[in-house]
Amino acid sequence: MPLLMLADLPRYECLLAAAERYPSLEPSAIEAFLHLLRTADLVSQERDRFMRRHNIAQGRFTVLMLLHRCCDAAATPADLAAQAGVTRATMTGLIDTLEKDQLVVREADSHDRRTVHLRLTPRGQHLVESILPDWFRCVSAIIQPLDEAGRKALVCQLQKLQAGLTVSKTQSTQDA
Repeated sequence: MPLLMLADLPRYECLLAAAERYPSLEPSAIEAFLHLLRTADLVSQERDRFMRRHNIAQGRFTVLMLLHRCCDAAATPADLAAQAGVTRATMTGLIDTLEKDQLVVREADSHDRRTVHLRLTPRGQHLVESILPDWFRCVSAIIQPLDEAGRKALVCQLQKLQAGLTVSKTQSTQDA
């Protein structure tokens, strides 16, 4: 689903005019924000095309990638939920379908029967390995317009935004 429905972003002059009416409007901030949303929307559309091409849902792909990243190490559902930024209930649903499709297996912890670990099955490992080359091509194509310095600068700026949003979220939680 698109994050931003505007076909054309407002010209900077329009933002300047709006700032006269709304003093709290910072034209450069609004311009940057709208471009960020537009870019996120376009990236999301590319990701969705990739997922359709491989007939896999984003959530399932995320879980498979997280387990693949663990290599031979197992992960708990709670760990995966935290890493994916979803609830444990959502993760349980994703794991259930991946297990049904024989892509992951649940294993009881030998020291604590209450703990379950997840691993990719050979079939799951094969699926991830078959998708990864195209995933890397897709991501590289999206980032291709930026040179190495531009990529590093983008990462730095995005990390600043992420840190600011984390602080903002923490403050709103404390205010509530």
